[in-house]
Amino acid sequence: MAIISKKKKIYAISKHLRAYLQDQDREVELSITYKDLLRFDNSIPLYDKFGADTLWETVFYPQDDMQDIYLSLKKIYALLKADGDLSIMQHLYIDRIDLCVYGNTKPFRVRIVNNINDNFDYFYIKQADASRIYGLELEHLLSPNRINYIVQDHTLIEEHIAGIPGDQFIRRHLKDKSLNEIRLAKEFVKFNERCFLRLLGDMHSSNFVVEVTPDFEEVHYRIRAIDFDQQSYEGRKAIYMPQYFKQNNPLIELGIRNMTPTTVQQYQKEERSLMANRIISAKTTIRKLLRAMMHDDLAPEAHVEKLKSDLAAHHQEPTFLQCKNMGEIMKTSLSLIVQKVKL
Repeated sequence: MAIISKKKKIYAISKHLRAYLQDQDREVELSITYKDLLRFDNSIPLYDKFGADTLWETVFYPQDDMQDIYLSLKKIYALLKADGDLSIMQHLYIDRIDLCVYGNTKPFRVRIVNNINDNFDYFYIKQADASRIYGLELEHLLSPNRINYIVQDHTLIEEHIAGIPGDQFIRRHLKDKSLNEIRLAKEFVKFNERCFLRLLGDMHSSNFVVEVTPDFEEVHYRIRAIDFDQQSYEGRKAIYMPQYFKQNNPLIELGIRNMTPTTVQQYQKEERSLMANRIISAKTTIRKLLRAMMHDDLAPEAHVEKLKSDLAAHHQEPTFLQCKNMGEIMKTSLSLIVQKVKL
């Protein structure tokens, strides 16, 4: 069973990572920062439509600050969604700003609404944490999902990743008659493999969403990570494998009912092959990212020693034992994926 007992600290963006972000046009000038949003003077708990506490609080700002804050937030949305085209702002308004007080980076979530059709969207403003940024970038490069985010100094802006929260999906949808158990079990195997290969930890059911896409004949599922704070941080191998979190047990049981060990191995090989192709296709960008990562201190030394030992044993690859930090472990892991697929 995988358990994380302590919150990780926030790691500052180093000059090496900053240079990478500038090279990739991820760093932009913002009209408002995370610290600016801390100036709220009141808050109330936010409840969902069933009356349950969401653990978010809706925050309110002094009247003389509110207009400037809301205008700046609309500009950020234009940067995030329309490459800075401010003309989209004329039909938008800020409906609500929420604060998650229990998260590592205590993020703000902004709900923005189109007043023509009442369609709404969200985006997040967080303290910039190097672990999370490496996680976002690795997800963008190595998964089937594209990630949109921007940074300035100590502020991180992220788009909303749509989907049914994993814990809600397990609780409310696993017994649906229309559920395709085999396809969902297959996707969980592939998700588990992606997380392990790119060392994204803490993927229990509250930290991923399930996208459900109806097709003309069937339903497709994709599981997407939404929390990247535990990128290459923990020392135990099991933390990087969603199959070991008890919250995910209903999905494990689904797989046991519908797949054989041979089938599981086939899906794992498919995912490794897909990731190897992504590594090869984006090799120049990944090389730049890993170069920055290998200069950064992203985890306690004890975590580095434990993880490289676990991975050396798991892959039967002693090269891991020579790694000095999480960046070198990641580089070794990705190199191994390409080597094994080419064999």
